[in-house]
Amino acid sequence: MKARLIAAPLSLGLFGLLVGCEDQRDTAPRPHLSTVAGMTWHTVAPMTLPRTEVAATAAGQRIYVIGGFVADGATVATVEVLDTITGRWTRGPDLPLAVNHAMAATVDGNVYVFGGWRTDKQASAAAFRLDGAAWRPIAEMPQPRAAGVSVVLPGSVYVAGGVARSGLAEEMMVYDVANDRWTTAPGPPTRREHLGGAASGGRVYTVGGRTGAGNLTAFEVYDPNSAQWATLPDLPTARGGLAGAATCTGHVVAVGGEIPATFAEAEAFDVRGGRWLALPDMPTARHGLGAVVVGTTLYTLAGGPQPGLHVTNAVEAIDLAGLGACTGP
Repeated sequence: MKARLIAAPLSLGLFGLLVGCEDQRDTAPRPHLSTVAGMTWHTVAPMTLPRTEVAATAAGQRIYVIGGFVADGATVATVEVLDTITGRWTRGPDLPLAVNHAMAATVDGNVYVFGGWRTDKQASAAAFRLDGAAWRPIAEMPQPRAAGVSVVLPGSVYVAGGVARSGLAEEMMVYDVANDRWTTAPGPPTRREHLGGAASGGRVYTVGGRTGAGNLTAFEVYDPNSAQWATLPDLPTARGGLAGAATCTGHVVAVGGEIPATFAEAEAFDVRGGRWLALPDMPTARHGLGAVVVGTTLYTLAGGPQPGLHVTNAVEAIDLAGLGACTGP
């Protein structure tokens, strides 16, 4: 693995993050991982507006990149939409309020956005659904939340991890889509923020992230039937500021991250086999990125190519069909 150098120490204060992260990257070698061969990243048309700390979700063949920071540190309400068939970007309707570090999800073809930090650096409890050409407010979350993950299971959205009003979030919030109602459930055993998350096989997965003490390898799964969490094999590369996604092949993918350097690593957990696999590194190392899967293709969008406030409009994709046959949606 090549070392990545940075020119200046990371400043966390701009993002309202927890302080005290160690200013060094864990240089311990990763456990031996099998590398998946025959896969190559390719470049997709860049976004119009370079951003970091975005939310992203896919609805059908379209990918929505929502909010975030721009180069001058401003928080934006901007929404851009990629048509993965034509490869063209268009402008979507702006959010009702500008947020960074928000969470996004798609349920039954409808795009939702939850929380994030507002321009006043306070976490938001607001939630919205995209209704045609406008965002409509839905029931507010039970508590403000930013830098967490939103994971979809049939009929519900699970918002896990992140930062609440009093610090690292303890409870997970569950949105009942049909009834526009929130309940709470036990949160991940490892409380953390800037983590990745995904749903696979009817379960909620949370991966990586960080606390004030540094980056984590935590990988945990929640079964809504038993309302219990279980611990899984550690993420091979400890990192926060990463993104997570799930494939139809039954894999949970973790990409990117930071502190103090940015990460290009892409690693996939085989849910059935119970092991991590190494994918080819992303061409553009970054944190604060979005990651979504359309069909068998993983897209990584926006983010910071250096620690702290840096932005990119890079979009890169890799076809993960080589991981195996699709076993579900």
